[in-house]
Amino acid sequence: MRQNVLLLIVFAICACNPALARVLDDKSYHLRSGSVAEWAEFEGKMPHGSRLDVSFQARKNSSESTLLIHQYNVKLEWPAEINGQKIGTLFLMEDPLVSAYRIPKGLLKNGDNVLSIVPPKENDDIVVHGLELLDGPPERAFEATLNVTVTEAGQPVPCRITIVNERDELAALHVATNQNAAARPGVVYTGAGRARIQVPSGPPAGYKVFASRGPEYSVATQVVFVAERAAADVHLAITREVPTPNLVSCDTHVHTYTHAKHGDATIRERMLTIAGEGLELPISTEHNFLAEFAEAAGAAGVKQYFTPVLGCEVTTKRGHFNAFPIAPDSRVPDFRIEHWPALMENIRATPGVRVVVLNHPRDVHTGFCPFAETNFNAKAGENLRGFEFSFDGVELINSGALRSDVMQVFHDWFALLNYGSKIVGVGASDSHDVSRFIVGQGRTYIVSDDKDPGRIDVDQAMTNLLQGKALISLGLITTMKVDERFGIGDLATGLGDEIKINAEVWGPSWATADRIEIFANGKRILDNAIPHVAHASKYSLSLTIPKKERDFHLIAIATGPGVRSPHWAIPRPYQASSPVWNPRILGATNPIWIDADGDGKFTPLRLQN
Repeated sequence: MRQNVLLLIVFAICACNPALARVLDDKSYHLRSGSVAEWAEFEGKMPHGSRLDVSFQARKNSSESTLLIHQYNVKLEWPAEINGQKIGTLFLMEDPLVSAYRIPKGLLKNGDNVLSIVPPKENDDIVVHGLELLDGPPERAFEATLNVTVTEAGQPVPCRITIVNERDELAALHVATNQNAAARPGVVYTGAGRARIQVPSGPPAGYKVFASRGPEYSVATQVVFVAERAAADVHLAITREVPTPNLVSCDTHVHTYTHAKHGDATIRERMLTIAGEGLELPISTEHNFLAEFAEAAGAAGVKQYFTPVLGCEVTTKRGHFNAFPIAPDSRVPDFRIEHWPALMENIRATPGVRVVVLNHPRDVHTGFCPFAETNFNAKAGENLRGFEFSFDGVELINSGALRSDVMQVFHDWFALLNYGSKIVGVGASDSHDVSRFIVGQGRTYIVSDDKDPGRIDVDQAMTNLLQGKALISLGLITTMKVDERFGIGDLATGLGDEIKINAEVWGPSWATADRIEIFANGKRILDNAIPHVAHASKYSLSLTIPKKERDFHLIAIATGPGVRSPHWAIPRPYQASSPVWNPRILGATNPIWIDADGDGKFTPLRLQN
């Protein structure tokens, strides 16, 4: 049944500039495809319905036209149709944005026409408003131009350019395909630090332009007003704010649409996003497929900015595992194996493989959740399926599949460590997209030589990762030392009666840390508030504790309010366990192992008498 039928009035056509011919409707429509509110902000609100049909008057279009739709909170696929013909799908992104759709020549009719937004089968709350119709395709209808240049230390640099309109929505834009760029609503990644971006004009249109390059860099902004058929030059300079000497920024979980057929980032676009987010060691982890990044990085002109590593996401019916590095021309591990010991044996027989990571352990895929209460004792750290865990690492942060409680998997990990499983914690993005889920938003900083990002020593990085010499990051970096001698991943031995702990928290000026916690064997021994500061060095502390009689591991975790700025907004949980969304950023260490009994080794809590 068609609902919310509304007559839209065609505005007068300006003969001197047909691109300004528009059909507008400024009403807001809340649509719900399911029976319950998806998020707390929609609770108690009566939706307009599940489907939207808007009637409007138009003339037959003799060439392509452009439809603009203002949208918010779109998680699932909502097809957009005109006169029963699909012209696209609402852009998959929860942030407010304006998406543009090409209307094929001749699809509009003289007289009555109908625009429809069709609901998916699953539950989703969305808001659409501000429907606009422009004559001509985007490359002709978007007549204002922003010529953006982004530099670091005076030189153009790969980066992300984010553009919002006066409503703080990611703006509709067009970037010609002959540019070295990846463009989505409100977002352009450029490998050369330059982009020519077309945007809708009007009366002088106001836009805010951001330049960023991941969590180690500042963000630069400029508000610009551009008139019809005019161009504006935007020069933005970013600086390196967070020092990371001998720390290699790694994303252990990276996809492309080209090979995964999920998301929207082609392999060429992925290279630009990797360089634009300042990643140095991206791991290619397509589902049951080996996809080399090196050739694509060279073709995109960004190979000097990172060292790609070949890996694979072994996607089984009983869990997903990232395996890397993999020697070129190797076979894909047998993803049909469901029994984990046999699967691990098969994966490790793949040439080159040194690291196996359990991905998103609390997510449900094909009806299976690795850390469901029927499979895993979250208090004791025991696998209830009758065999010992033998993977090397576990995703504590997956920014493409965040948990409602960002600490949930950390507590699982504490239990694993107490059980005796020396499993390394990692951060990753699991990104398949250009802009919806930001590649490298979740990342792992591995202790390794980072002087030449295009020539990282992969063997050294893998050795240190397996030793736990790594930090987990979602916008913040937390470091720690014991007695000023022992760092992350070390066995601290030969200690006196008291142990001195030093910890530091770092992050870009646009991110805030408000809390640091230190855990001993998973129990909190320190919980300090962090005062707000507007610079990269967020906090430092020095703490002295008694050595204790038995061994224990120390982990430091800093958190802060989630970034809301459109240049690096924290996404909503992938499989939410609560309608309340309270995003947090985070920086955590791997353990320092304290040899409290002085026997020269570490004994986990479960094996202590």
